[in-house]
Amino acid sequence: MIFVSLGTQDKPFKRLCDYLEHSDIDDEIIVQSGFTDYQSDKLKVFKYIEKADFERYLNEADYVICHAGVGTIVNCLKLNKKILTVPRLSKYGEHQNDHQLQIAEAYRQKGYILVMQDGEDFKEKFEELKKFQPKQFISNNEVFVNKLKNYIM
Repeated sequence: MIFVSLGTQDKPFKRLCDYLEHSDIDDEIIVQSGFTDYQSDKLKVFKYIEKADFERYLNEADYVICHAGVGTIVNCLKLNKKILTVPRLSKYGEHQNDHQLQIAEAYRQKGYILVMQDGEDFKEKFEELKKFQPKQFISNNEVFVNKLKNYIM
């Protein structure tokens, strides 16, 4: 199963749904669409998903495809998920600026996620995701707590 999170930004993100809709992916695709109205026979689209169900879908997902929001990325990394981010872009009216490009690139450089850049082929990027072996995520919170423990003891 593939879980897709478009985030809760108050702007539509139809571009990512279109990639999925026109792909040859046969897996079940669950989409949390937020402010993106999208009708599909291929995708199971839910405007909002309750927290418990959201977490269940994340746990069950073989792959996660999402916008480049920090919260979504970190939640997926904690679950050791293979993540493909598709940053929302201002030129398509998906966000007010392109900060998601910087967020995605920072996590990509650390080996945690894959990033689909504007103009890349979705099919090729999804095939890359299948083979991708993400680096084990270590949160800054854990690093800080361990340093503090070592200092105190």
